[in-house]
Amino acid sequence: MEKHPPHPDVALIFEKSRPGRRAGAVPPCDVPETADGPRIEAHLLRNDVDLPEVAEVDLVRHYTALSRRNFGVDLGFYPLGSCTMKYNPKVNDAAAALPGFADLHPGVPAAFAQGSLQLMDGLRRDLCEIFGMADFTLQPAAGAHGELTGVMMIRKYFEKRGEKRTQILIPDTAHGTNPASGALCGYEVVQVPSNDAGGVDLDALDAATTENTAGLMLTNPNTLGLFERNIAAVARIIHDRGGLLYGDGANANAFLGKVRPGEIGFDVIQLNLHKTFSTPHGCGGPGSGPVGVGAALEPFLPVPRIVRTDAGYAWSEAYPDTIGRVRAFYGNVAVMVRVCAYLRSLGAAGLRQTAEDAVLAANYVQARLKAFYDLAYDRPCMHECVFSGRRQVRESGVHTTDIAKRLLDYGVHPPTIYFPLIVPEAIMIEPTETESLETLDAFCDAMIAIAAEAKDDPEIVKSAPHTTPVKRLDEVRAARRPDVCWKGPSGPD
Repeated sequence: MEKHPPHPDVALIFEKSRPGRRAGAVPPCDVPETADGPRIEAHLLRNDVDLPEVAEVDLVRHYTALSRRNFGVDLGFYPLGSCTMKYNPKVNDAAAALPGFADLHPGVPAAFAQGSLQLMDGLRRDLCEIFGMADFTLQPAAGAHGELTGVMMIRKYFEKRGEKRTQILIPDTAHGTNPASGALCGYEVVQVPSNDAGGVDLDALDAATTENTAGLMLTNPNTLGLFERNIAAVARIIHDRGGLLYGDGANANAFLGKVRPGEIGFDVIQLNLHKTFSTPHGCGGPGSGPVGVGAALEPFLPVPRIVRTDAGYAWSEAYPDTIGRVRAFYGNVAVMVRVCAYLRSLGAAGLRQTAEDAVLAANYVQARLKAFYDLAYDRPCMHECVFSGRRQVRESGVHTTDIAKRLLDYGVHPPTIYFPLIVPEAIMIEPTETESLETLDAFCDAMIAIAAEAKDDPEIVKSAPHTTPVKRLDEVRAARRPDVCWKGPSGPD
């Protein structure tokens, strides 16, 4: 038996084309054709489109076969660190598909959208309770959009006070969108290094924080999967200089029911509802990045805001200090419906268990793999653990990208690699609160097997993947000179 059985080939739809075949038959027109000539000008018409000619059954089989090449959380383990597909019950999708939500036009008068407005207002209140904030906006469309919204409110806060602050601080473990959000708001972005324990270096933070510091953008737990042990000291340093503490809550599943950011010094926090609170995401959407604020920033929240009146729920823009609109309508409502279903089904005890299970799973994976891969920071982690492939590079020339590609042969989506940037050959693994012990063990067994292969047969790892439809690519060429167009049997014109 072959070690790597060949993957069944799927020819291009153009290669399956045969003259005269049709996927559908349109009957002759039974009404007179118009006599006033074509509706489209002649120079805009094409007769050389060269569309494939195939039978319906071949067309259906072709695209069904292509769909089976897609890998998703419904097909296998997906340990993508920092952006993982987390707990996504199908019942939440069913709730979002209810006609009363799904068929509602965003421009409908408020009087005909009372159910949706009530749901969103209730969600806003729930998030305030869970995260310890004074108020929330649900308007931002995703995490990075929420970041930008949060920093815009920070800027407006200082403008209202007549202060011209010029700097935003970020740790060296920050998400890549953090410096972008600061720069877009006109701030100079200053990086703060991490200490030996993977947290913010307090001495460096103290030295970098000045009267020109608008705030610190801090992910907690950070992208190393570690909770900031010195969060009280971090908040004190920022606040003593009059700055604000921004929280990136992308990793909120690690502390649900355990910590309320508003109570440990955060002035503003952005969430990723499509990560922590049950919405399958990927390919750019859908997403939702609500932003919560303390009382000092509440006047600057985006409009419109949902208010209660004697007649029910309504939209209001009567907030003179607002930063304005950040979205054409009010975010991705279907995501919010899923979140409400998630919160109602789990309850307070379920949210706490979510955090406990996520942390337990990550520490289990960390404990099983630390003998085979270098551990970036040898301390208990939160929702994810970060290893390094430096040992494999040193011993056999096998790099992290080789390990990731070899995982494909084991039927596992690779984890995040080469991030965070401060860890050479980084392997960021987030098992999430969802997966069973059997799934975690199968993944760990695969990683251990690959570590053994890197020692004993490094070429099999360096040349992976072997069982996928597309094998090892020249990634630079594929990115810069992609071949995505059909050129016909005779080649390009």
